[in-house]
Amino acid sequence: MSDTPFLLIERDGPVVIATLNRPDTRNAISETAHSEEIAQFCADVTRDPSVRAVVLTGAGKAFCAGGNVKHMAEKTGMFGGSPFSIRNQYRTGIQLIPTALYDLEVPVVAAVNGPAIGAGLDLACMTDIRIASDKALFAESFVKLGIVPGDGGAWLLPRVIGMARASLMTLTGDTIDAAKALEYGLVSEVVAPEHVLPRALEVAYAIAANPGHATRMAKRLLREGQDMKLAPLLELSAAYQALAHHTHDHHEAVSAFLEKRTPELKGE
Repeated sequence: MSDTPFLLIERDGPVVIATLNRPDTRNAISETAHSEEIAQFCADVTRDPSVRAVVLTGAGKAFCAGGNVKHMAEKTGMFGGSPFSIRNQYRTGIQLIPTALYDLEVPVVAAVNGPAIGAGLDLACMTDIRIASDKALFAESFVKLGIVPGDGGAWLLPRVIGMARASLMTLTGDTIDAAKALEYGLVSEVVAPEHVLPRALEVAYAIAANPGHATRMAKRLLREGQDMKLAPLLELSAAYQALAHHTHDHHEAVSAFLEKRTPELKGE
């Protein structure tokens, strides 16, 4: 296990850049410590009201290669032990990530700089907006290795691209390129490799220009709306709106709009 943090964290004003930092393994996620770092990062960001957007990317040429296939072959790490042990290692390891990112209130933009394979594709689907390099590749490749999505992919992918296309990707395990990912709605934009991170940051700063309480609650409404009926979603929306109307930043944003100036947000 490396002493180097799995996540490299940088801060620029209200935006945090989190980089998966294992380029030698194409940023594979196979150690419980990796999952714990991501989960802790999400908890820390949620607790910090001054953070208004996150950009997630990968070091080197890959976004995330998913699980470490070498560890699978060796039956080590999260892939070692009895069936009961493996089940528990998934539940207390990599499955921390989808729940942590789902509960993360701050909007997350993925800068998909290269291949996003298996759990790497699922990780991208856990974010809110995905900007891809035209060299990026995507695969829900678990069945190619005789296994199944173990980190929530069967729940995530259909919600991003629809059941028909999610079934095609999951059951064939085949790889699609960035152009096909754009056609599927898996990514919002495809840009040249050198523009992936700058474009993701541009989107993040556009999000961060808005009051943080509004973007956090709007993100929560979008997430909850995937599984709620209209009536309870409207009730939740009314409650959130009542809170928003009593914030300093709402009043400042309204005043700035009427006065045709940039609002001075305080996070209050």
